[in-house]
Amino acid sequence: MRKLVLSLILTCISLSVLLAQTVTGKVVDSDTGEGLPGATVSIKGTSEGTVTDVDGSFSLNVSGMDVELEISFVGFQTITLPASADLGSVRLDAASVGLEEVMVMASYAQDRKTPVAVSTLRAKQIEERVGNQEFPEVLRYTPSIYATKQGGGFGDARINVRGFDQRNTAVMINGIPVNDMENGWVYWSNWAGLADVSSGIQVQRGLSASKLAVSSVGGTINIITKAADLKKGGSAYISMGNDAYQKYGVSYNTGLLSSGWAASVQATRTQGDGYIDGTQFSAWSYFASISKTINDQHTVVLTGLGAPQWHHQRLWSRFDDITLDDYKNDPDRGTKYNDLWGTLDGDEFSWRRNFYHKPKFFLNHYFDISDNARLNTSAYFSLGNGGGTGPRGRGAGFRFDSHPQWRNADGTVRWDDIVTWQSNSPNSGFETEFDTTSFDPAVGNYTTSSGDGLIRRASMNFHTWTGILSTFDTDLTENLNLTVGFDGRYYKGEHFRRVENLLGLDAYESRSNDNQPSNFITQEDAADFGNFRTDTYKSGSNPNVLNYWNDGLVSWFGLFTQLEYSTNNLSAFVALSGSNQGYKRIDYFNYLDSDPEQETDWERINGGTVKAGANYNINANHNIYAYGGYLSRQPLFDAVYVNFQNDLNEDYENENITSFEIGYGYTSRFLNIKLNLYSTNWGNRFVDQSQPDGPNQQDVLYSYVIDQTHQGVEVEVFANPIDKLEVRGMLTLGNWRYTDDFTGTGANTDSTADQTVYTSTLELKDEKIGDAAQTAISLGASYEAIDGLFINLDYIYYDNLFAQWSAGDDLSEGVWQIPSYSLLDLGFSYNVFSNDNLRVQLRGNVNNVLDEEYISEMFTNNHGPDRGDGLPYTIYDNEGYFGFGRTWNATVKVSF
Repeated sequence: MRKLVLSLILTCISLSVLLAQTVTGKVVDSDTGEGLPGATVSIKGTSEGTVTDVDGSFSLNVSGMDVELEISFVGFQTITLPASADLGSVRLDAASVGLEEVMVMASYAQDRKTPVAVSTLRAKQIEERVGNQEFPEVLRYTPSIYATKQGGGFGDARINVRGFDQRNTAVMINGIPVNDMENGWVYWSNWAGLADVSSGIQVQRGLSASKLAVSSVGGTINIITKAADLKKGGSAYISMGNDAYQKYGVSYNTGLLSSGWAASVQATRTQGDGYIDGTQFSAWSYFASISKTINDQHTVVLTGLGAPQWHHQRLWSRFDDITLDDYKNDPDRGTKYNDLWGTLDGDEFSWRRNFYHKPKFFLNHYFDISDNARLNTSAYFSLGNGGGTGPRGRGAGFRFDSHPQWRNADGTVRWDDIVTWQSNSPNSGFETEFDTTSFDPAVGNYTTSSGDGLIRRASMNFHTWTGILSTFDTDLTENLNLTVGFDGRYYKGEHFRRVENLLGLDAYESRSNDNQPSNFITQEDAADFGNFRTDTYKSGSNPNVLNYWNDGLVSWFGLFTQLEYSTNNLSAFVALSGSNQGYKRIDYFNYLDSDPEQETDWERINGGTVKAGANYNINANHNIYAYGGYLSRQPLFDAVYVNFQNDLNEDYENENITSFEIGYGYTSRFLNIKLNLYSTNWGNRFVDQSQPDGPNQQDVLYSYVIDQTHQGVEVEVFANPIDKLEVRGMLTLGNWRYTDDFTGTGANTDSTADQTVYTSTLELKDEKIGDAAQTAISLGASYEAIDGLFINLDYIYYDNLFAQWSAGDDLSEGVWQIPSYSLLDLGFSYNVFSNDNLRVQLRGNVNNVLDEEYISEMFTNNHGPDRGDGLPYTIYDNEGYFGFGRTWNATVKVSF
């Protein structure tokens, strides 16, 4: 009997060994590529597991490949992935204090669980791709993303998601919205240091998984900054590039100290001449995160970041009349030409100079109430300082940009001669003298908006923004989780113009202030560091303020909740949010101080979202999901108060967005595929545009209500066909179009005496929506050629890209389709030296390797058989921008 029992036991053991399967792999540091000895590899939900050996390798027996493995290591983020016979190199990212809690607050999506279309970039990928490109451009290989540099100034890039611009794509830092609360825009020059401090970027396309009632019509871009790292160490780097590009950076992390404190700091300096003519820039950035782990339940993290900068710009204007043909075929111009700059006293000087500093601070508290309940709260504050310069005035009846005598033969502005002329010197250098500027014995030479003379003014935007976001989530059962939260914000924007440079004049007379009809301004407030915020616009008997001065106040109160059901194979959620947004306007120029209409009442508008979705994991490899939602979005500030005054639009309505999508995913050791189909309808969209109209061609501001539909297919593929080779690809097929023709009404903004109601019809039915490529295909690869040398190659092709339209365009022949184009980018990184305490790395990038010439965006739609010389219009008889040619950068980084 004993022999029989023993025989049965031995047989069972033998069968279990025979049925068991082995998983092998190597756990490495994603930043250095080096193995992590002692990392834990376990079967999720069990106590079975192993630890990695001295080089990070491991081998683990599992009962089958339908299980999930959990891999963890002290100081690194824990990950979960499906079992496979050979996992290859499993990369772990460094952990930071509070990082997991921030991801929860930011509604960070999880593959094979959250039912949304999502793409994620890790810190290492951001660092390798960005080089001297703009921050949004690192996302260009993501489905339905179109990013350009616009005019080419530092930080002037913009991004579209599924055909929706930045006003309709929610950009969030650590789960906190950063879109301007009045107009919805995101100005990337304000966040020039983000690429250096991001631990990850996640793009959720569509209405997204965000629990907040944010403006995610196209999607949500979630940027998670590096919190206080648990790993002690630091780094320093130097980067150089084309057109005198220079960047220097240092960082240091204390690691988690025994006292519970941890800190990370970083600072950078960036400067250069700019690829486009006359676009010099100078920028700093800083970041600091300090955390205190009080006990097992409470952690507090204080984070601050900012990027003071100034940069010269190339901006399109409907008055410029510089066509693509002027850039392309004029030997004195070329595609880099910029008509806004020249030299003044030997230094580069431009009509357009952007200068801004927008520091943002977060104070986060993470409270683990129990094993089943958590409360995370973030209080934040932002202070915006700065503006953008431009021209004011004219000479001999000509605008600043239209008289040929104001330019040298190469098209640059004759700044020194203009200053001499405005000083009433007879030796200005002009062949034919302009009329003299006005003279007043009390102030000297001066001009007005309609008199002879020129100044550089600055349009200023100061803002103060405070808010609080608090999220409570609790596990009701093993499978059911409830989240509720509060989102409160308050914003005050101060908008005015000030004299930035009198250009040799003694004064500028402002005549548009009802409270001070004649104000001789002698003060100049230069657009330089240290002078971004001054109070001269509201102090003294002759304050430095002209054209306009008003405040825009915005309040926001929101509540949200989500119920989520989750098992090993199924996850589903339903989410609700509601918000009340209030607008108030105070106008100090168009109304007397004694006029009660100078300050409006609060106009409060309700909005909200309803979302639901489910993901089902068929097995360890296949999953499917479906998702849908409805967003009732409050109109933007200028849709509520119109005509640049305190005029309330009695007919405003909420914008209505409905979106549905389905998706499929395949995940294995060697291949990952994401496929999704979507449809979004955007109704009651408010658009306003100015155009010359009426008998005297005055400036008329038209308002339209527009509907549009965005549909498409998105595919994203990642593969590891052989060891040390990663292949990636992307496909975007969009069908974005307007649903009808639209008629708008307009009012004369040049003269309040003109009470004519103007009308204009946009013939847009079934026209394609412009500003972003509706077809995109990319293919890329990363290969470790030798130990420590990584080579990256990426190709992208764009098609079905259409021009933007303006209210004055003749759209009877449709909008122009811009020629397709493709770009090839090359990058490399090499670990020159590496040991336990020191690593030296060399990186480089070449963008647009083949130096392809292409049109990146276009603003007009000039058609017809005769352009005035008997020849028909071509696409090059329109106005727009060519994209950048070949650019390069190289970086040396030392980490310790």
